[in-house]
Amino acid sequence: MDSGAWITESRLTVVIGHFGSGKTEFAVNLAVALGREGHPFALADLDLVDPYFCARTCGEALRSAGGRLVARSQRCFDADAPSLPPEVMTLLDDGELFGVLDAGGDASGARVLARYRDPLTRCGARVLCVVNGNRPLTQTAEAAAGYIRDIQQACGLAVTGLVNNTHLCGETTLEDILAGDRLCRALSDLVGIPLTCTAVPEHLAGQAAGLLPRVFPMKLYLKKPWELPLPEKEEI
Repeated sequence: MDSGAWITESRLTVVIGHFGSGKTEFAVNLAVALGREGHPFALADLDLVDPYFCARTCGEALRSAGGRLVARSQRCFDADAPSLPPEVMTLLDDGELFGVLDAGGDASGARVLARYRDPLTRCGARVLCVVNGNRPLTQTAEAAAGYIRDIQQACGLAVTGLVNNTHLCGETTLEDILAGDRLCRALSDLVGIPLTCTAVPEHLAGQAAGLLPRVFPMKLYLKKPWELPLPEKEEI
């Protein structure tokens, strides 16, 4: 497999990952990469847990790449009983449309996937788990394996690939990435799930590519909560 062939291996990709793993940043970058490959695409924001660092803030970047965002209304994202956008089923049913589904960061957040388990299974969707070895709850292969088991039990879908996204935000070093590679390979051996790629900041991609296979350069798209415009108020 060449270094980028994994990007289009499946029409639909579900992205999961623990809080702080960078799963949403990876999901957005993957969606944009689909656009660069010339595929019509959409990204579905299914994260009902974290109202701040979420894909719905990246709509303009997705549109600029030729795709679209599927998300519930910005006006009611913090409702007690948030609903899911009906366009998700369009994404699942349209065989010509590539899609990335960004799910919640823990077992309770992943339960939303159970609602779409049957169509996702019929579509042959893959489930990628993003791992950051610098996060407290995924610093060992054993801890990360327990997280994966909880996620799989909650959503009824099997994780099919691992993504090493070990980072320390702006302080990430090449050694962080290499340490994450060692962790993910140990995790892969433990759970029998292959390592799909290693996600790295753009400025470290060249160095990492000389040492690791399937390096995926990552641009930062997510905005901080204080950088976002306030939601428009509805007129009464």
